[in-house]
This record gives sequence, C-alpha cells and structure tokens, in this order.
Amino acid sequence: MHLTQEQLDHYHDNGYLLIESLLDPREVTALREAFARDCTVPGPHLVTEDAGEEVRAVYASHHRQPEYAGLIRDPRVLGPVRQLLTDDVYVYQFKINAKPAFGGDKWAWHQDYLAWRIADALPAPRQVNIGVFLDDVTEFNGPVIFLPGSHQGGMVRDGRKSGARSEQHLDPDDIALTPGQLAEHVDRYGMSSPKGPAGSVVFFSPEIVHGSAPNMSPFARRLLIATYNDVTNLPSWSGEPRPEYVVCRDSEPLRPLSEPFLDALEGVTA
Repeated sequence: MHLTQEQLDHYHDNGYLLIESLLDPREVTALREAFARDCTVPGPHLVTEDAGEEVRAVYASHHRQPEYAGLIRDPRVLGPVRQLLTDDVYVYQFKINAKPAFGGDKWAWHQDYLAWRIADALPAPRQVNIGVFLDDVTEFNGPVIFLPGSHQGGMVRDGRKSGARSEQHLDPDDIALTPGQLAEHVDRYGMSSPKGPAGSVVFFSPEIVHGSAPNMSPFARRLLIATYNDVTNLPSWSGEPRPEYVVCRDSEPLRPLSEPFLDALEGVTA
C-alpha cells in the first residue's frame, strides 16, 4: 500500500489519517481471536479496570500471538508508516486498549510523546502510531477524539502529576491536560473523532492531543495501538528501564511481508 500525496498532506496537517476497512472481516476475526487468547495469558502485561475484573489494556501481544507479529510487518501497515517516518523503524510499544461494553473507562486528554520522554528518555517525537479498530467504532462506544493540528504546537505539559497510578505504565491521567489547557486547545484546533467499521486503521502523531470518553454503550471498543519508532531514536534510561513488555528492546529495522499477514501465517502453517 502506498499513501497518496493528499493522504500524506492530511496526516502532516491534521496529525492523523484514517483509512477505512484496511483489513478484511476474516483478518479482523483472526485478530479478535488472538486477543481473546492473549487475555488468558497471566502476567503483568495485563492491566485491568479499577474494579479489577475487566481488561483495560494488554501489552506486547505481538510477542505471544503470531497474528500480531505478522500484522506489524504487513505491507498495508508498515508501508505507510515508513512513508510517514523513515524506512528503518521498529515497534517501540504494542498494546490493545479494551473498552468493555457498559462501562469501559475514559482515557484522559494527553500527548503520547510526553509519557515516553518522561519514562524512557526518548530523545525526539520520531514515532508514528497506528490504531487498528478491532470493533466497529461509533459515536456511542467511546471513540478516540483528536484535536486536529495540535501536534504542531509542541508539548502542552512539561511533566507528570504527583501520585501516579503506576511507574511502569504511566497512565494518561498522570500527564493529562488541565481543563484550562484543553479549553484553549479546543478553541484553537477544534475536535475530530475518526469512526468506522472494524478493520479500519488510523495513523496518528505522538504529539497530537487526544482522549476518549467512557463506553456507556452495549458495544465493546477494542483498539490496537502499535507505536513505530525511528531506529536512530532509542530510549536512553539513566536508571532501571521499564519492562520489555512495555518498551520493546528489539530495534532491528522491520521489513514488510510480501503478502498480507494472515496469508503469510496460513502459508507457514499449511
């Protein structure tokens, strides 16, 4: 897949780009099944909602599930990432944010790069995020809301709040914009919420301001987010680094598969 100049301009101007139905239903089903399997694997990579029952996030599924290991190299995903960033990229972080039906929690307004600069001493915002819709995303089930163009203004906050939830995960609440900062930025940039069928993919900047509301609907909203980083832009921890399931250590440049990830996987297992 090759992004057009119009698509590239949209990303650079707005900080995000939505491509609807990039993956087909068969591929979406395989990714959902892989997610269900991964949620049964115990370990610290599973983050639950405050009540301690429903899964809020799962990290590093591409280390355990072959479908995700293939997806990050799929030419329909990796090709555009390399156009937007550089030819030599690796996956810095991989997680699936799960908003269960009837009460999946909000994600506070934040900018991703601030978290990575604080926690991992990541030198520069040389990343591209991909968000893969594992469910249909509508106005009802807590879609991500972006402030288009806000990635061009640099970091809004300088540091994290005191009393953070976790030293490892650095929850968006720890680096959330204040109400005044949000109001000022919404007045300047407006708000946009990409929605679409399962299998759609949104590419977005590490500096764009974004957040999402709780999911009060009867429809789940699972969003896979893989963050690609320039291989010349590695973390430089001064102390103990965060665990590998949070921050991937393999910075070998990724090369695209020759075919879609599920076809490649079925070819191996046939």
